Amino acid sequence: MHSARPQPIEKEAPVTVSDPIGSFSSPGREPTVAEVGEFPTIARAVAGRRQPTTTLVGPGHDAAIVAAADGRVAVSTDMLVEGRHFRLDWSSPQDVGRKAVAQNGADVAAMGARPVAFLVGLGCPPDTPVSVLDGISEGIGEAAEAIGAGVVGGDLVQAEQVVVAVTVLGDLEGRTPLLRSEARAGDIVALAGTTGASAAGLALLAAEHTGFTDLVDIHRVPSPPYEAGVSAVLAGARAGTDISDGLLADLGHIAAASGAGITVEQHTLEPGPRLRAAAGELGTDPWTWVFTGGEDHALAACFPPEAELPDGWRRIGRVHDGSGVTVDGRSWDAPGGWESFGSANSR
Repeated sequence: MHSARPQPIEKEAPVTVSDPIGSFSSPGREPTVAEVGEFPTIARAVAGRRQPTTTLVGPGHDAAIVAAADGRVAVSTDMLVEGRHFRLDWSSPQDVGRKAVAQNGADVAAMGARPVAFLVGLGCPPDTPVSVLDGISEGIGEAAEAIGAGVVGGDLVQAEQVVVAVTVLGDLEGRTPLLRSEARAGDIVALAGTTGASAAGLALLAAEHTGFTDLVDIHRVPSPPYEAGVSAVLAGARAGTDISDGLLADLGHIAAASGAGITVEQHTLEPGPRLRAAAGELGTDPWTWVFTGGEDHALAACFPPEAELPDGWRRIGRVHDGSGVTVDGRSWDAPGGWESFGSANSR
């Protein structure tokens, strides 16, 4: 008995939608999500967005269909909650959307996959101006398209505050995924990107400091080195992670999963002049930002000692027999990285 062959699916044209805002607009007042309605708001979010060739069926159906030629899909999800992970008086809605893509895309990039599709769940109070969701959706769509991915679906619900939940699908393209559990004693620990700038930007916002807009902008919209995950796998890396909770905390995840110890070499991470200047203004030790500040979304990986580090990667330490993470062989006594239920956390 022969099984039926899968039928090819033709790619759909981009979604188009008429603008329902005009009937609600009046001078000095923005229409709300409740006035515009759930489905028109969703339609506005996906109108005209470009899709990559991996999107076979996009928004507008019960589910999307995304090609997965590798046969495996790297999947990750994250949530951003207003007042907890972002503030709309500190970040524009577009910034929030771009940040949501960055933190999810970095997760699959850290495993050596390319982000190809994003699913977005939005929650908000009914009196939220529809322009806020328009901005978040615009930021998500533009950031996804910039890295060759598409927004293929999602949902909109009522909530007590604005909530952005994003799920990313990544294509491994035949590569072995980088896991946290594969580091071995003798491996080189390397970093692609930098750490500390996002934490500095957050501290500047909290202090209502009007300078150092470059650091504040990095906090608002991180720029993960997406291609570095692919290059790490091709160069023979064994383990990897993105730096979302803080460098020492995230390296600690690799150490714990691999049953090994990691020593970070402090001289390789010298804070730059902007970080030092900002720390001086706020009376803060810049090393605290470098070692424990989260949301830079740099990538860290462990390479065999004989491996040649690809462009964009630099050595910052080594893996050894033992446990935990130290700085030049010593414990780092300052507060650690981000914890979702930590009493003092604020973003």
